[in-house]
Amino acid sequence: MTQTSDDVTWLTQDHYNKLKAELEHLTGAWRIEIAQKIEAAREEGDLKENAGYHAAKDDQGKGEARIRQLTQILERAKVGEAPADSGIVAPGMMVTVAFDGDMDDTMQFLLASREVVDGDLDVYSPQSPLGRAISGKKVGEDARYELPNGKQASVRIVEAKPFGA
Repeated sequence: MTQTSDDVTWLTQDHYNKLKAELEHLTGAWRIEIAQKIEAAREEGDLKENAGYHAAKDDQGKGEARIRQLTQILERAKVGEAPADSGIVAPGMMVTVAFDGDMDDTMQFLLASREVVDGDLDVYSPQSPLGRAISGKKVGEDARYELPNGKQASVRIVEAKPFGA
């Protein structure tokens, strides 16, 4: 999956290829399609009350923002292997933690960069307080970190598996 440091985003080859293909689509076929939609809507007349035109321009803005985001990610990407299935928390792993060691109060999430993950998956950045606290910890170990309100929280690592394993 992905690991981010201050100036480098580590990606697996598979994820790098996926992001590169998305960028190529957006900078090629998608730009042509959106330009055609805008032109067709423009030909409908008055642009002030032309919902199709405004929707197409909005889509264009979102697409161009994604192009900038993908370009930045890929420019600073380093391609590597997925993390080892060692039970040690590292970026690119699905992690299950128990809050205050309570096995009835658990949460599972992907430790990775949010900017490159699709879907409804819960993701915590390795740079987040929780991500920094658990990185390098083994299954069964405890970690403490500071919440946004200044209080301390503790978690026990229940499971750490490479994403997709």
